Amino acid sequence: MINSGRISVGNRYIYAIILPMRMIKHIFSKTTFVLIAFIFFNQTIQGQWYDPEKVNKKAKPIYLAAYDFAMAGEYVQAIDKLNAAIKIEPKYVEAYLSRAGIYAEMKNYELSVKDFYQAFSMDSLYAKEYLLPYSISLAGIGKFEDAVLKVDAFLLNEKLNERSIKSGRYRKSVYEFAIQYKKDHASENYVFGLSNLGDSINSNYLEYYPSITIDGKKMIFTRRVHDDEDFYESEYINQEWTKAKPVPGKINTTLNEGAQNISQDGNWLIFTGCNYPEGLGSCDLYISYRMKNGNWTEAENLGSIINTESWESAPALSPDKKDLYFSSNRPGGMGGRDIWVSHRLPTGKWTAPENLGPTINTKADESCPFLHSDNQTLYFNSNGHMGYGMTDLFLSRKDSNNKWRKPENLGYPINTIDDEGSLIVASDGKTAYYASDRLNRKSGLDIYAFQLRNDIQAIKTIWINGSVFDKKTNQGLPCQISLTDINNRNKSTQVQTDEEGNFMVTLPIGSDYALHVNRKGYLFYSANFSIPLLSTDSFLNVKIPLQPLEQGASIVLKNIFFDNKSFEIKKASEEELNTLTALMQENPKMTLQISGHTDNVGKKEDNLLLSQNRAKAVVNYLISKGITASRLVSKGFGDTMPMDKNDTEQGKINNRRTEINILSN
Repeated sequence: MINSGRISVGNRYIYAIILPMRMIKHIFSKTTFVLIAFIFFNQTIQGQWYDPEKVNKKAKPIYLAAYDFAMAGEYVQAIDKLNAAIKIEPKYVEAYLSRAGIYAEMKNYELSVKDFYQAFSMDSLYAKEYLLPYSISLAGIGKFEDAVLKVDAFLLNEKLNERSIKSGRYRKSVYEFAIQYKKDHASENYVFGLSNLGDSINSNYLEYYPSITIDGKKMIFTRRVHDDEDFYESEYINQEWTKAKPVPGKINTTLNEGAQNISQDGNWLIFTGCNYPEGLGSCDLYISYRMKNGNWTEAENLGSIINTESWESAPALSPDKKDLYFSSNRPGGMGGRDIWVSHRLPTGKWTAPENLGPTINTKADESCPFLHSDNQTLYFNSNGHMGYGMTDLFLSRKDSNNKWRKPENLGYPINTIDDEGSLIVASDGKTAYYASDRLNRKSGLDIYAFQLRNDIQAIKTIWINGSVFDKKTNQGLPCQISLTDINNRNKSTQVQTDEEGNFMVTLPIGSDYALHVNRKGYLFYSANFSIPLLSTDSFLNVKIPLQPLEQGASIVLKNIFFDNKSFEIKKASEEELNTLTALMQENPKMTLQISGHTDNVGKKEDNLLLSQNRAKAVVNYLISKGITASRLVSKGFGDTMPMDKNDTEQGKINNRRTEINILSN
């Protein structure tokens, strides 16, 4: 399931030939890059001092042996031979150039640049054929200004063919993009520090595609042992990751499982299965459910609505599990692999996937989507948007109309001249995880953590663990939860509890929220709460008792809002009032008393009048919606019936309330 995306090209001058489109992953094929110097073994350039024919004859056979190792992809052995050849012939320019190419293929750009520098210092005229790969290695260590100088010198060569010119110009555009990006973000003062997650997560095998739950306590990732991919899990306990072990249950098989996403509540796992017997295409999306004993069920194919004869992979669930993002090369896209989204209906079925369109997708490839728990920040990778030369990581945010904005490159050094894969971001909005081999070239991909720059962070979210139950029996009640941003009515979240009335939902900080719970046969429940921008909380526990519809039952309408000393109902109250209207429409025999209450600030007679007028305002609203006036009674109690002390601001807020009481049903 790992796809390097490299191409094999037989042209012996491949280092100078590159198609200008970014969908080509690299200008060098595997092994071709490292053989650049070897192909010029007998070349002599007029005016140079270096003559390959005058190389110490004892060094040449060793150099040729290095060539054989490089051809076989055995780079360590090839370097050993080149070291031996250089020891015999210290001015062996070709050996330095070849070793520079091998180090570049191994992504050890520091040593590659050192060898290129040595070769050019010895004979820049002979080595000028290698200016383009030299520039790429310089870019590999972030020296983009120096890379531009080298590629400019490369383009001065009048003998370059058209494809080589396009290659050089394309690389120059990449370097200039990097230079400008650095200037545009100079004020960030960002320090990039990768932290390896250690041997509890990482091993001598390949680990990649991490996925975590909203509380950050469970990580599931893919481990590739030889040619078999399976899922492993680790728990975060006492500030440490436990030793990873295979995910329990029936989800791992003798087939390959990979590219997974665990739901924020930890109960679903959607993943990619390739070449399954029942599969509809080369790779399909599957789902598994966590049982109460912690085991995972046998995977189920998501079916023909999601999967096609084409390739589907890289799933990502929204925090409420209502949207499924994934990558596919199915017909109807923008060109290559695109990101699509499907919506889950109340029936549990998925809608026909929709392409995210040209803002996100290009004619090249977009994949590895990750929707943050803020439900408005999308991270993904692409080799179609402008970047550093191969597949880069990007983010897009939803605007006020719920549309995706133009993607932003995450920048160097998060992105490099090599491929970047999947990235996930924790609920704090700044802690990111991804797989990389840049610091561990020996065993390959490991999983790392790092902190995002301020401008590319998602919004910090908290999660709410809640339960809904019958107030009289304490029996859990399955029902729907509605959460609405009071300041932006367009942002609302609907959550369905499980059969025992439990639910989990994530909310971005910095907003005020109204919570509503409805269930037939019960009084609805409402609450409101604020999550300030500087909130240090990571979760809230909410207990929601529902009262059966019976005489004497009462609730506080916590989302009815008035300005200070005013009885004019604020617009933010409409959702709650409409819920109350619906309750009375569903129960045509119900009669209600609307009661107004105030705190003890001001004169008692003023408070009494204000509470009476506020209660009447609610009654008038219900009448305007068609509720018969004879079913409604309004009363004001001023400050005579406090439910809290008036010596704190929160106590006063609690006392300023509107209540409903069922008079008959």
